[in-house]
Amino acid sequence: MRNKVSICACLCAALIFYPAFALAQSRAGNSGNRIENSFPEEELFSLGSYYYPEQWDESQWERDLKKMASMGIAFTHFAEFAWAALEPEEGRYDFRWLDKAVALADSYGLKVILCTPSPCPPVWLSEKHPEILIRRDNGVGIRHSRRQHASWSSACYREYVGKIVTALAERYGDNPAVIGWQIDNEPGHYGVVDYSENAQAAFRLFLKEKYGSIEALNKSWGCAFWSETYQNFDQIRMPNQQEVPEKPNPHAMLDMYRFNASELASFVNFQADVLRSHISDRQWITTNLIPVSSAVDPFLADHLDFTTYTRYLVTGHRDGVGEQGFRLGDPEYLGFSNDQFRNFPGGTYGVMELQPGQVNWGTFNPQPMPGAVRMWVWHVFAGGGRFVCNYRFRQPLRGSEQYHYGMLMPDGLTLSPGGEEYMQVAKEMKELRKSLDRDAAEPAERAARRTGLMYEMSNHWEMENQKQTPQWKTLAHAQKYHNILKKMSCPVDVIGENADFSRFPFLLAPAYQLLDSALVDRWTEYVRGGGHLVLSCRSGQKDRNGALWQELPSAPIYELCGIKGLFYDLLPQNYYGTITLDGKEYKWNNWADVLTPCRGTEVWASYSDQFYAGKAAVTHRRLGKGSVTFVAADSDDGALEEAVLRRLYAEAGVEVENLPYGVIKEWRDGFYIALNYSSQTQSLDIPSDAEVLLGGAEIAPAGVTVWKR
Repeated sequence: MRNKVSICACLCAALIFYPAFALAQSRAGNSGNRIENSFPEEELFSLGSYYYPEQWDESQWERDLKKMASMGIAFTHFAEFAWAALEPEEGRYDFRWLDKAVALADSYGLKVILCTPSPCPPVWLSEKHPEILIRRDNGVGIRHSRRQHASWSSACYREYVGKIVTALAERYGDNPAVIGWQIDNEPGHYGVVDYSENAQAAFRLFLKEKYGSIEALNKSWGCAFWSETYQNFDQIRMPNQQEVPEKPNPHAMLDMYRFNASELASFVNFQADVLRSHISDRQWITTNLIPVSSAVDPFLADHLDFTTYTRYLVTGHRDGVGEQGFRLGDPEYLGFSNDQFRNFPGGTYGVMELQPGQVNWGTFNPQPMPGAVRMWVWHVFAGGGRFVCNYRFRQPLRGSEQYHYGMLMPDGLTLSPGGEEYMQVAKEMKELRKSLDRDAAEPAERAARRTGLMYEMSNHWEMENQKQTPQWKTLAHAQKYHNILKKMSCPVDVIGENADFSRFPFLLAPAYQLLDSALVDRWTEYVRGGGHLVLSCRSGQKDRNGALWQELPSAPIYELCGIKGLFYDLLPQNYYGTITLDGKEYKWNNWADVLTPCRGTEVWASYSDQFYAGKAAVTHRRLGKGSVTFVAADSDDGALEEAVLRRLYAEAGVEVENLPYGVIKEWRDGFYIALNYSSQTQSLDIPSDAEVLLGGAEIAPAGVTVWKR
């Protein structure tokens, strides 16, 4: 009964705090104008910085905001963690301090982004309604403290969130200093799954809506296996490794991931609708996501004007390129996200949270290489972003982020190295605007090699849950192809299934495991129309619910690819098989689909050893005006995949480049931008007729070069 009451309360809260969906949609057409008013194209790019007035003595606010403006920072960011300061007691709001902070920012020409404070419910709320708190997989309830500890599925929590968001929107929705709103902060539970009764009840409703009957769920989940069969939806609990001796049912896991993403998107969309019903048409709404986080599917949060992301590159987690790469970060860490977020609803993006220097939460926390912070900002610009906001302006003296650098050192006066680099970027952007040609068109040679790369979160969740080998890494597999394309200087768009494939001369779908006949038909139409499609191993193995086909393995893609059978093989971590392509040998050991081609299908590469020596490893089929290439093996070094792509583009008559890994070359608004993530100085091939605006042909580690033709 308690669960039913909770759901009823949730529906009531929806009626109270959700404005009509039509209202949100009717104003969506103004989205481009809102964004353009805040970030005009002629300004190219804006810089921002997080500031927390509630964490500093009021006597220092004016000094800090004045300093921020003098550095070339265009906007600041308030209130995301400030619920306790905004509503110190239930129903008693205190906006005086925020009024003053907004007015001070405005007086120095700083635009303001306001945030909804939902990641940090105040202690009075947690004590009065402990049922809003999430519960871990081991049954331990999360207590008040830290952040992101409240359940998205709690109707009570949403009710209180609706009230504070409404109060903020009513107070600042017409304030000319406020240009936009960020919902929450990195919405998610940082890898913790919520197993509270709120979530359990909502999960059951999710399943009932999806399947309609318990019989349909039992069939989809394969519940006849091990006698898992359910008699009704009330018997179902979210799959939990702590509650079962074996791994949880894989179909239940896939549904849980989809449910969590849906709940998070619903929570974000809920707040967006509350805001939109109260704020001016000139104010936009966004949120900042951690890319490819387990609970996030950005395509679902579609009530936003655009989406932003968070990135920290030097945290000890990644080695980078060369011996000093740990100070520079991996190029795909920003590059893949740029190319992905640019294609989410709204058609634009920014980076709302970028590392300003040394951080405090990594496996170890090295200093970034001098120039790296500047290079990262330029990388976001190069990828088409509208802005970068650094986290944060001042290094805190107390709390959990004492060792996290800001734009200023702990004295609040001295610029940090990152602060100096932001000032440098601000000056460089000011100079760059003088050379802007608003009519510049993308060079024909780049347009000819534009490539769509498909990445979908259900594939990610399903394969990460059933790796079949500890060497399998779904995102790394896709990023390997992304890096190869960047080495070839191909413009890349990381896209979802709803994208218009015809925009791309080339389309890659790495390890696209879950599909249906409709997608295969769209791929076929794309190829017949002249597109060049590349599939890789694991593609087409399962249907949308993660079930194997009652056919030969990956049967739905056979006709498209020109094959009539396959099986897969996996090798030990330190054992490598070989593949021969164009007379050269390549190594693989992660995953290999062994293909049986049909007559007329070209075999580009074959396995050289194992019991299937001589069998096809890469096939190529011409179909209509285009082609389909199946790269059936996954290598560590990417050499095989690179050789295949280079041959494909050459046979299509498209010239590509050969940049060293770590060197990024992009084009935007008439400017070529090159960046060096490698640990060595690299040489750029800059045409003799180019006008070099920044840097030079020799580009040092963390260097940036900009030119135009």
